[in-house]
Amino acid sequence: MNHPETYQGKRVVVLGLAKSGVSAAQLFHKFGAIVTVNDKKDRDKCPEASVLEALGICVVCGHHPDNLIDEQVALVVKNPGIPYTAPPVARAVELGIEVVTEVEVAYQLSPAPIIGITGSNGKTTTTTWVGKTLEAAGMKPIVAGNIGTPLCQAAQDANEDNTLVVELSSFQLKGTSAFRPHIACLLNIAETHLDYHGSMEDYVNSKARLFANMGSEDIAVLNADDETCCSLASDIQATKWWVSSMKRVERGVFVEPSYEVEAKEEERMIVYADGTGQMHRILSVVELGIPGRYNVDNALAACAISIAAGAEPSALAEPLRSFQGVEHRLEFVCEQDGVKYYNNSKATNTKATLMALGAFERNIILIAGGLDRGLDFHELIPIMGERVKAVVTMGQTRHIMKQVAEKAGLTDISVVDNVDHAADAVKEAVDMAHAYAKPGDIILLSPACASWDMFPSYEDRGRMFKAAVHSL
Repeated sequence: MNHPETYQGKRVVVLGLAKSGVSAAQLFHKFGAIVTVNDKKDRDKCPEASVLEALGICVVCGHHPDNLIDEQVALVVKNPGIPYTAPPVARAVELGIEVVTEVEVAYQLSPAPIIGITGSNGKTTTTTWVGKTLEAAGMKPIVAGNIGTPLCQAAQDANEDNTLVVELSSFQLKGTSAFRPHIACLLNIAETHLDYHGSMEDYVNSKARLFANMGSEDIAVLNADDETCCSLASDIQATKWWVSSMKRVERGVFVEPSYEVEAKEEERMIVYADGTGQMHRILSVVELGIPGRYNVDNALAACAISIAAGAEPSALAEPLRSFQGVEHRLEFVCEQDGVKYYNNSKATNTKATLMALGAFERNIILIAGGLDRGLDFHELIPIMGERVKAVVTMGQTRHIMKQVAEKAGLTDISVVDNVDHAADAVKEAVDMAHAYAKPGDIILLSPACASWDMFPSYEDRGRMFKAAVHSL
């Protein structure tokens, strides 16, 4: 697409009335476009509509009108979660009308350089961490995108002294064309969101859109321990920096001694290699403010991104120590009677739950289960057998999760059959887990599934869990 100002007097359709849709609609209206906003939800569930209508923007709720998309529409800006099979999107594609997400719009608008961060797991933690490390280094980051401030709003607020630090989903990236971050990071790839993408090929290709327009003056930060990251590298034209917890890298950030070598945890250092053979120690992995082996990987990426953006390695240690994590991502809830409770509701796929289980040595009571997307949970079996003492299952996959726990050799398994009342079901799951617990145990909500079978979002699921824990 072109700069939003070029759409003056032209028809622009915005699909979806979430924060990003409202921001995009206001932006195009400001530049003189003829904007129509459409949301399939009923009018009483679209409180944002009144704000836009007060500006003179046409808002249609409750259905997709048959005449919404025609040859006179210049651009469609869609909410990332709306599938390409939705009638207005499919119609736009059929007519050759460009369909983009807010990311593309904001890129055309932003005077500030953009750091784009994506991956199947760890995006929010890494993005938030980068914001804090850049701030500690005296820079002026604005954290936006898939978390926090809508990207269109952040782009309008930014100036050349800022840096936009942007979490990006595959849904957002699929709707980009000219988008070009100055620094881009792919953390990892796991099988997820196949109900949206239809195939792993489309999912990976959508993630790879992050790098599509980058040149040698840009920097791509890639995970050397991830097979898909490595396979994409040859097609990326940006200068490549690598991160690894398993081996040294020539330019990037790694762990020394690596996790392939037996060593005490306090001996492992996060090290920056500047590409000239010089090594710069940053801090020990045990000093990181959040637990978990996978958060070491997130820290490596945060360091590489921050240094690539201009931060001195010596400025990174303190924000790496002080960062206490993000809500719903291995979030410590409380300790009661010697039992610690952790909320990892953001674990919406098996890899995320694998990583969460790997953060604790043993005596885990796992609460898992949710939307059935047809995923294979059997990769959880080995670590369940090693570290989990009991499992409580819930949601659509509750019986599948029960079978997985049985195959792991567990006998303490409880199933929550209540699928109609979400808060009551979570309370029942917490009560069942509590009944298994003894001092020194960990009760961990890490569903390995999306939340939409019973909850509006993973955030709601996590907050209900925390409320249930505090009511014990």
